This record gives sequence, structure tokens and C-alpha cells, in this order.
Amino acid sequence: MLPVKDQQTALEEFRSLPPIAPRELVGLWKGHGIPTGHPFDGVLENLSWFGKRFTPDMRVDALLFRSGDRRLVAIDPKWIPLRLALRFHEVGRMRVARNLFSYLQRRLSAAMVYDHQPIVDHFRRIHADRIMGAMTIRNDERIYFFELQRVDGP
Repeated sequence: MLPVKDQQTALEEFRSLPPIAPRELVGLWKGHGIPTGHPFDGVLENLSWFGKRFTPDMRVDALLFRSGDRRLVAIDPKWIPLRLALRFHEVGRMRVARNLFSYLQRRLSAAMVYDHQPIVDHFRRIHADRIMGAMTIRNDERIYFFELQRVDGP
């Protein structure tokens, strides 16, 4: 994990990294958040977020979660009430949220399309198999930073 303490430091680190071409993202990536004081810090990990999967046709499963020991489930972000999630982010770190989310996973599985949420993920290369991401939400100045480590190739 990059040594990041606040949003500004994370943003400076992100901007210092070289860009990555979309085709270089193809594959399965394991992720974790970079704590910077964002409301989502620790929430995705509590809900068993695995990472992201980029396909050769440039589609993405951006919210890929563990379901059991070996199964990965893609959740379509359009079903997530983003403004409520930001407002009540503390709940997302609770055990009850993890249990409820595990139950809901079976009903929310779908392909990822950010067209239905005001979210943009930006990526920069740390090295060939590790990237830093910055998730921005329209009308919210905070940035959620994360890292992805390649699990497999294209």
C-alpha cells in the first residue's frame, strides 16, 4: 500500500504516476482502499470487495465481491444508492452491513456499467502489475483512492 495520509498527499502521489493505456488493464485485479479520510474508507473491504475485472471488449466489473471461498460476484453499481451510501458510510463498516450485503449479493449480480452512476474511475501505473485508482463522484470534491494488484493477465 502506498504511504498516504490525506487527500492532498494521495492526489499528489496519483498525479506523479505515469498513465496506463486501457488495453493494459485487461485482466483480474485484486483491490484495497487507500485510507485518506474518505467516507468509503474500509467500507468496501468490510463488504468483501475483491477488486475489478477488465475484459478485452473494454467492459468492466468494477464492483467484484467475494461470495464464499472461491466465487466472485459482480454487482451492478446502478443498484447502489450512492448519496445514501455517502451519508451513512459508518453503517457500511458494521458487521450487520456485511451480513446484509452477503444476502443481497445473490439478488444484485449483473454486469458493471457506470453509465448509471455519476462515477468516474481514473487509473495510473505504479508498475506493470500494480495500479492506483482515483474514484470521483460528480458534485463531491472528495476522492476515493485505491490500489489494484494484477491477479491474472489478459
